[in-house]
Amino acid sequence: MFLSESRQIIRIVKHAVPAVVGILMTQPLSQLKDKQSFQKLGLVDENGMVKLNGCSGFFISPDGHILTNCHVVEDETATYSVVWQGETYGGEVLVRDKENDIAILKISGKGFPFLSLGDSSSLCLGQRVITIGNALGEFTNTVSCGVVSGLSRHIKAGLINSTQEFSGLIQTDAAINPGNSGGPLINIQGKVIGICTAVILNVENMGFATPVNRAKVIWQDVQKHGKVFRPSLGIRYFLVAEQLQKGYNLPFSYGAFIIYEADCGKKGIIPGGSAEKAGLQEGDVILEIDGNKINPNFDLAQALEKSKIGDLVTITYWHQSEKKEASIKIEA
Repeated sequence: MFLSESRQIIRIVKHAVPAVVGILMTQPLSQLKDKQSFQKLGLVDENGMVKLNGCSGFFISPDGHILTNCHVVEDETATYSVVWQGETYGGEVLVRDKENDIAILKISGKGFPFLSLGDSSSLCLGQRVITIGNALGEFTNTVSCGVVSGLSRHIKAGLINSTQEFSGLIQTDAAINPGNSGGPLINIQGKVIGICTAVILNVENMGFATPVNRAKVIWQDVQKHGKVFRPSLGIRYFLVAEQLQKGYNLPFSYGAFIIYEADCGKKGIIPGGSAEKAGLQEGDVILEIDGNKINPNFDLAQALEKSKIGDLVTITYWHQSEKKEASIKIEA
């Protein structure tokens, strides 16, 4: 049994490694502070560009589409290059979905090896998984094996330039290092079931991946329309946790709190969106969608996965000390 599984893992790795790429983020030295430090460290190339970060991604089509994390390519002022088999390609970012930490890049060319996307809705605790990535931005084709250690995890992770909350993540004890961000989490059938997203620093054997089903929806839109039509309520929110509940004296320990612009610098109610049309306001808390409570195990992104643009859903929300219901239309 052990030998059989070992051979199967070797076969999967041989198939998957050629489809994994490195993603480099660079910026002109002239745009950066503390220029001397970058020069002393030898990070400036002959064109005056500075390598700031190295992470991972993987081909999902033979014509050069690459799946990775949004936080890997979130800086819109930077330039991104894709390194594959010793060659460097200019990368164009087609999609940045910060809420789900998913991005899609495109490079020119044909005939690239690619990985098939599996189904992350039927994962089981203890099932074998494999990660492949560009560990620390230097050690290419780093392979690690482990198991699914947990499902529907909620974490607050420190990313490249920010801290972000994530819900519904896959937890694994397969090693995920900083440079592995954006690499594939693969099942024993050789299909991608997650995108490696985060690691808890100073804690061993605890990494997290975004379920691939979230990326499949985005990829389908790109294939059909060339852009993303993601179901949305037109809000920016934080999931209610103990600190948020105490800070705003909320009577509920669950729900999606619509942020105040004064606190975050961005409007909690997106102008022209579904929530504005339904009369919701900043500071309201969406408690349920179609009778399902919103919490770390079932956040808004998961609730909307089952909806299509144009669907009507019933939301229960808290507004100025009163519990209300509204019918709201899902929009892009």
